[in-house]
Amino acid sequence: MSTVELTAENFDQTVNDNEFVLIDFWASWCGPCRQFAPVYEKASEKHEDIVFASVDTEAQQQLAAAFDVRSIPTLAIIRDKTLIYAQPGALPEPALEDLIKQAREVDMAEVKRKAAEAEAEQA
Repeated sequence: MSTVELTAENFDQTVNDNEFVLIDFWASWCGPCRQFAPVYEKASEKHEDIVFASVDTEAQQQLAAAFDVRSIPTLAIIRDKTLIYAQPGALPEPALEDLIKQAREVDMAEVKRKAAEAEAEQA
């Protein structure tokens, strides 16, 4: 599957309509971003059940700000409409594959239960 360009306009629909979304925050002037792009694209071809999205931080500054992106590339993972990972840095292919494997293994029922508990404590 090719990478989807994520914008403020299509973000909600993309996240709501898909169980598993990887997001690459990048910019055209960023050398590490350009080095990571082929690794990300290759992974998108191997994992057709995952939506691989990219956010041009220059064109989508509000979206980058919403994710508190301070360094690029930054990779974020959303499962079941919940952000479970966000960290800067270009990953080599084996590390990206390992991250995807770990994200698949996350018990989302447990994540949502803990989030609900934390929210209840703050109320």
